Amino acid sequence: MIFAANLKCNHTRSTFKLYADQLNRLSWDKNNEIIVFPPSIAFLEQDLNFTQGAQNFYPCINGAYTGEIGKEHLDEFGIKCVLIGHSERRKFENNDFIKEKFDFAKKYGFKVIFCIGEDIKTKKENKTNEFLRKQLENIDLKYDKLIIAYEPIYSIGSGISADLKDIENVLNFLNSLSKAKLLYGGSVNENNIAQILNINHCDGVLIGTAALKIENFIKLIKDNSC
Repeated sequence: MIFAANLKCNHTRSTFKLYADQLNRLSWDKNNEIIVFPPSIAFLEQDLNFTQGAQNFYPCINGAYTGEIGKEHLDEFGIKCVLIGHSERRKFENNDFIKEKFDFAKKYGFKVIFCIGEDIKTKKENKTNEFLRKQLENIDLKYDKLIIAYEPIYSIGSGISADLKDIENVLNFLNSLSKAKLLYGGSVNENNIAQILNINHCDGVLIGTAALKIENFIKLIKDNSC
């Protein structure tokens, strides 16, 4: 199983070091993969027993891109996993730019967690599959380091996860499009994670709020490991 934590705009370098130190004290079943996306200011330059990923980056090595994070900066911290397409980034990034980021990440061999998800209006109009297909149409679905995370926008940060049957239907649909591993994200917590991980084609979870405190994240992993 994949247990990924998106810390968003939370934690400083000092608090993330405490977070990472606690993760580093634990050993994981070889069938589990742990990925944590801290804010870039909190990247750690140390040996970690989990994968440290980047929430965002600019598709460049370096250059005249004020305020951006290039590959050169990710390399300094040994980061080879990136998050692309999160709905909180799609507010600022169009499909062309998202494709540019994906193509750059693929060129340099990054593991990509590619986020997709529909809003409540699209869901109520029964256009979810059509909407998700469009979000995926510009990327290489055969890329061997691709992971797709289904995160319905109406569930992110709301405390209300999508209906289990809806998740199952979407993951079945995504599996028909790509053999990439599939995650679910959107108000994953201790009350629903076990049921979500039992859904057909679910290879793991992308956790937000419930992973901000390290003791909570560790409990979610320990209680639901393979």
